[in-house]
Formats: sequence, structure tokens, C-alpha cells
Amino acid sequence: MPSLKAGSIVLFDNFQVIANTNLELPDVVGCLVSLPDGYKESIKWPESRDKIWYHNVPHTKLAEVKGHQNWVKVTGEFLTFPGGGTQFIHGALHYIDFLQQALKNIAWGKRTRVVLDVGCGVASFGGFLFERDVIAMSLAPKDEHEAQVQFALERKIPAISAVMGSKRLPFPSRVFDLIHCARCRVPWHNEGGMLLLELNRMLRPGGYFVWSATPVYQKLEEDVQIWKEMSALTKSMCWELVTINKDKLNGIGAAIYQKPTTNECYEKRKRNRPPMCKNNDDANAAWYVPLQACMHKAPTNVVERGSKWPVNWPRRLQTPPYWLNSSQMGIYGKPAPRDFTTDYEHWKHVVSKVYMNEIGISWSNVRNVMDMRAVYGG
Repeated sequence: MPSLKAGSIVLFDNFQVIANTNLELPDVVGCLVSLPDGYKESIKWPESRDKIWYHNVPHTKLAEVKGHQNWVKVTGEFLTFPGGGTQFIHGALHYIDFLQQALKNIAWGKRTRVVLDVGCGVASFGGFLFERDVIAMSLAPKDEHEAQVQFALERKIPAISAVMGSKRLPFPSRVFDLIHCARCRVPWHNEGGMLLLELNRMLRPGGYFVWSATPVYQKLEEDVQIWKEMSALTKSMCWELVTINKDKLNGIGAAIYQKPTTNECYEKRKRNRPPMCKNNDDANAAWYVPLQACMHKAPTNVVERGSKWPVNWPRRLQTPPYWLNSSQMGIYGKPAPRDFTTDYEHWKHVVSKVYMNEIGISWSNVRNVMDMRAVYGG
């Protein structure tokens, strides 16, 4: 059973399957974790984005270390989040709109719906992207960032702790519309660019990488050297530097790169560095797969996922993806595109008629949900 907050509710929608599995569970499958002293029921969304109970997250040292950066402050019995951070001291929404103005084609909530925020801090960027109809997974890339993830989840913002080191992150390939790094302090240029190449694996062809870090806008010797190495690396990866813009209010800048949609640039490179991955390397394999400093080719088959950009949100929610093959049967025993529609209609009915009205849950208290059998995500 995954970790649950106090007062969490577990729903099983598949009793028939559970009844027929004949699972033999060990006598002890885990242990119960006691609540922190002084724990209180979590504050409801959206108020929780701005403040949480002081005693609910036992990592208040972060407030002392990062308080001057407008991340998090101790305010009486609360930990409060002014909405800022190292890169957007004057608020995340201003910064989000700055990125939109820097590149209109980002189109928050339309073209860009699914975002990965690497080095998320306390996840204010992801928390305020909800205002622009964007859902972000906030990623803390080091074990020592556990406290930040706990802050984010207590604020009711989706977040995950996953070390960027020797293994791929637990996501398939070509799934994120945009990947964001605001002073995330990840050494993208080291080890042949292995960590940046992992982002490349997860980014959709045509998707954007937003890098808002000191090498973009400062001229210190170290920053200049990192910018030089990043420029060489991204060029060798065929990423196009679309724009560099300065946010005068926050005194920072952002470089926005775009991943290619074809293999033309890869084939024209004078040096095969970084190399292309082997043909038998499954780009979608994500569990316990060692990182490799290589790139996968862009899809060339028009029915392969990633060969073109998905439809804009919110039509994306109910439109069968172009890459679902009618010759394949889905979980409802229908051709996959029809199966997708069936799944969408099924969950639309179940959620609106049953979950919302007939099982006694006050959904105003529920924000983060883990779906253990998502299938099409309906």
C-alpha cells in the first residue's frame, strides 16, 4: 500500500478482480507510521497552496534556510508560502506569464498542458500553473530534497522525489509538453549531458525546455563556462534555442529550447555526439533502466506516438490519440480508439453519478489522488 495521509480514503473499483486473484498475503505487509506531534487535518485547497499547519510537516529547517528567498516562512502556527522562489521573488504567476510573453507558442492550458518541473523547490511554480489550466509534476531530483516534496504534497500540489543519477526517471518517453528548470542546480552539461538527455527522452518532439538559471543571465566566470558548455551540448542534441528573455522585475532570465520533430538534424551532424541510442533500446522502458548518454530517433511512422503534436487541451481529454491502433483491442474488448472513448464515457458517468454523490466523500477535502489502475486516465 502506498503512503497515505491521515484521514485518507481508499476506493476499490474492481472488487471482482480482487475477489478472483487468490492472493496469499504475508502476515505483515508493512507498518503504521505515527502522526507527527500536533498534527491537524490538512487545510483545504486552494487555501493550502498559501499555508499549511506548522506541525504537519516535520522539516521546518527549510523555512529557516530558504525564508530569505521567499519560498516559505514561519507565520505563527502556519508555514506560509508567498508564492515566490529564488527565480520569481515577486510571485510565480508573474513568472509564468513572463514565460508566456517570451514565447506565445507555449500557450499555457492549450498547447501546453502537461509539465515536468525539475528542482521544484516547494512547488510554487506547479501550484500556480493550475491558474493557467496546466498540470505539473514537481520533481525533487535528490534524496536530500525529501522535505520539499512533503511541503508540496501538504500544499496539495502533485510532487515526486526521484533521484536523477544512474537510472531513468519513472516516466515513458515523449510525454511532457514542457520541462522546466528554474535554478534547479542540476549539472546538465556533465557526463556527456546524460541528465539532459534523460529530459530529452521524456520531452515530446516539438516540446520546450525552459532553463531559468544564472548561466542564462549572469556573467560570472563559472556561469559563462557553464553557458558555453550547455550551448555546445544543446546544439549537438539539435535543440533549437528559440529565445532568451530577461524578466526585469525579478532580475532573472530564461532560455527556451525546442526539441526537433524530425531526424533531419541528427542525420546532418558532423559528429555523432551524443550518439543515437541502439535500435533495440526501448525508450519507454523506465523502471530500473540505467541512464545512457544517447538520443532516440524521432518517430517517422505517422501512427507512432510522438510523430505529431496532440490536440489542444481540453479536447485532448476526450479525443482518442492518433496513435491508438484500430487493429488493437482495448480493455473493454473494442478497437483501441473506440475503447478510449468508452473508457472516457464510463468514468465520466461513474465520477459524476456515483463518486460525486453516492459514496459519502466530501470532495472539497480531496485534492491529490493516486489512481492505481489509470488505463487511459479517464
